[in-house]
Amino acid sequence: MACYILLIEIEEKLLSTIGKLGTFQFKPGFYLYVGSARKNLQARINRHLRYDKKLHWHIDYLLTEGEVTEVILIEENEECRIANTLRGISEVSFPVPGFGSSDCRCPGHLFYIQEKNLWETILVHLRNRGFTIKDYWKGKISGVKAGLKLIHLLAFNLMN
Repeated sequence: MACYILLIEIEEKLLSTIGKLGTFQFKPGFYLYVGSARKNLQARINRHLRYDKKLHWHIDYLLTEGEVTEVILIEENEECRIANTLRGISEVSFPVPGFGSSDCRCPGHLFYIQEKNLWETILVHLRNRGFTIKDYWKGKISGVKAGLKLIHLLAFNLMN
């Protein structure tokens, strides 16, 4: 099992219903989603990047409007500790209580930063807290072809 963080861009103010969680307003900017996969990490990330999917997880609803621009894989299997680390960074806010945390006791696994340049600071902060960034992919990623290309890259790097 491994963890990942998706960096998602929302370009315009958005009012979105997130399944049974409710309806929320999302400001323009960048959202960080902390997730994990018990078994097939490749399939999980590929699913996040696809447009044609049944809406199941909270993140599925947000990704109908947002675009994944970066993905990082974190070697440590500590999704909640990663989320708690992000919550402790002053420039990071916590927009939707309960988002992505139905299966744990965390307040949520979705975070907001207004400026993308804070992303690099966050990565440094994670490294300083002892997390190992296994892989890092930049560039707007969407659709199945881009997802498959990313998954191939990630799979190669995870095996080496």
